[in-house]
Amino acid sequence: MKRAATINRKTKETDILLTLNLDGTGHHEIKTPVPFLNHMLEALSKHSGFDLVVKAKGDTHIDDHHTVEDIGIAFGAALNKALGDKKGITRYGHFYCPLDEALVRSVVDLSGRNYLNFGLDLIVKKRIGNFDTELVEEFFRAAVDNGKFNLHLEKIHGRNSHHIVEAAFKAFARSLKMAVAHDEKLKGIPSTKGKI
Repeated sequence: MKRAATINRKTKETDILLTLNLDGTGHHEIKTPVPFLNHMLEALSKHSGFDLVVKAKGDTHIDDHHTVEDIGIAFGAALNKALGDKKGITRYGHFYCPLDEALVRSVVDLSGRNYLNFGLDLIVKKRIGNFDTELVEEFFRAAVDNGKFNLHLEKIHGRNSHHIVEAAFKAFARSLKMAVAHDEKLKGIPSTKGKI
C-alpha cells in the first residue's frame, strides 16, 4: 500500500498544494514565495527520503507568516493521512545533526498526540536573509498539531542561526524517516493500547 497523501489548502490568505510520499527517494519540487523555507523543505525531503511537492502562494506582501504556517499545516495533515492506521511503523525516531558549530537533536513519537518542545533558542539573529526566524517555530507547531505527533527539537550547540535552523530541519527529517520506517518484527499497532 502506497503511503502518500495530497493536501490542498486554500484560504483567503494562502493557496497550498502539498503532496507527500513517505516511500519515495527524496525527490522534491518546491515552489513557494519564501526562498529560505524552500531551501529547508528541500533539505527535509532529501534527508528523509520522502518525495515532497509543495506549490504555494500567499499574502507575502504582508509578511511570510501565513504562508509558512499553512505549509506546516499541510505538511502535518499529509503526514498523518499518509501514515494511515500506523500498523507496523517504528513509531519513534531520533537524530543528532551537526552543521559546523551547530548541533541539534530531534526526537519524534508518532503517538497520535500533538506536542512540541521547541528549544532552538534563535535569539542570536532575528532574520536569516529576509526570513523571520520566529517562523521556524510556527512551521513546526503547525506540522505537529496537524500531524498529531510529539516532537522535541533542541539546540545543543550553535551560534549561527542559519546553521541551527538547517540542522534542525535535517535532524527532523532523519528522525521522522526512522519513525515512519516499517519494523519487520512488529505486528499491528506499535502501542499497548492497540491504537495511536
